[in-house]
Amino acid sequence: MLKVALLYPDLLGTYGDAGNALVLVERARRRGYEAEAIAVTMNDELPDASLYLLGGGEDGPQRLASDLLAATSLAARLRDGAHVFAVCAGLQILGEHFSVEGNDRYAGLGAFDLSTTRGATRAVGDLVITAGAHTLVGFENHGGVTTLGVGLAPLGTVKRGRGNDGVHDGFRTERAWGTYAHGPVLALNPWLADEVLVSVTGDEMAPLASVADRLYAERLASLSPRGA
Repeated sequence: MLKVALLYPDLLGTYGDAGNALVLVERARRRGYEAEAIAVTMNDELPDASLYLLGGGEDGPQRLASDLLAATSLAARLRDGAHVFAVCAGLQILGEHFSVEGNDRYAGLGAFDLSTTRGATRAVGDLVITAGAHTLVGFENHGGVTTLGVGLAPLGTVKRGRGNDGVHDGFRTERAWGTYAHGPVLALNPWLADEVLVSVTGDEMAPLASVADRLYAERLASLSPRGA
């Protein structure tokens, strides 16, 4: 059973990020896998899961989510190799520390070598990055500037928007992904949803034609210089 745990959608549910869980479960089921999404709220115990998802949230909910997650075994599970996909505030929580409005600094989970400070301006708008052979599309709305440790690779290179710092977006390890792209990003980028599923299941994914591919192509075209 493929279990996708959506962590604190009541706190980290901004911009439809909960849709990432629905996309993964549906794409897995269409290929014959048994899969389910588990919504983990503030009062729930942290379940065993194939993949943990963290979304975006405003400053107050982000701080509360970080405090609550620090009291769970999530950081230890991630250091032991559990899979995680994190967006925006969720990405920041996974790092060593993050800053919110007023430059107050808060401890993160320390699961990955990254830190976030407050940027001089807020990044709002389309986010386009090159990630290997693919282009990722989404939108961003955040005030953070994220710095990765020397050994932590970014998810990709920013072509439009800011992402982490105007140069790179997110981070990537063998079993973990982070990005500033909302949307939800896995609905907008079916190739990335399948990349996550391949990593989690250990299986190659057969092609899955769907309306998501057409919408992705249309989004790419609309963001090209000709379509701008």
